Amino acid sequence: MRYPQGGGLTAEQQQFRVELRGQAAERFARGEPSSAIAKDLRVSVRSVQRWRRALDDGGPRDLRSRGPALLPRLNEKQFAQLEAELAKGSAARGWEDQRWTLARVKTVNGRRFHMTYTVQGVRKLLMRNGWSCQVPARRAMERDDEAVAGWVKEVWPCVEGSRRPVGPGWSSRTKPDSP
Repeated sequence: MRYPQGGGLTAEQQQFRVELRGQAAERFARGEPSSAIAKDLRVSVRSVQRWRRALDDGGPRDLRSRGPALLPRLNEKQFAQLEAELAKGSAARGWEDQRWTLARVKTVNGRRFHMTYTVQGVRKLLMRNGWSCQVPARRAMERDDEAVAGWVKEVWPCVEGSRRPVGPGWSSRTKPDSP
């Protein structure tokens, strides 16, 4: 899996990956099998095979990481503009409620920047920039914390305790075994 911004790794972690590939290259020269190298370096055999192929095709230079597969298509300025649009609320863009769904963000992005993203691409774009899913900005005005606490103390134990018992002689689909 590829990750944005240098693989989501710190400089130390990137250096560790470079050293792993260097160790693998040394072991390739000694003729060791890919499976043994993968086991010792704690990476997948496919990664070792890919490194071996890169080393054979282009030498040590091709063994280096090429960085992220695809840089984000929206630059920082454009994403700031998208955030400003999201801050206005979805009702300002013509929807009847204030919910921002991924499909709606996709639509706004397409209309504003003329870029097509998939719904999952929009999710990744938002997550990459610090947004999370389904987090309300504030609590509902109608919320009664005392009533919630009372429900948790009084009602929830009854609901939780009403499950069918499972023990010796019981299975998830049958009644207890007859003696």
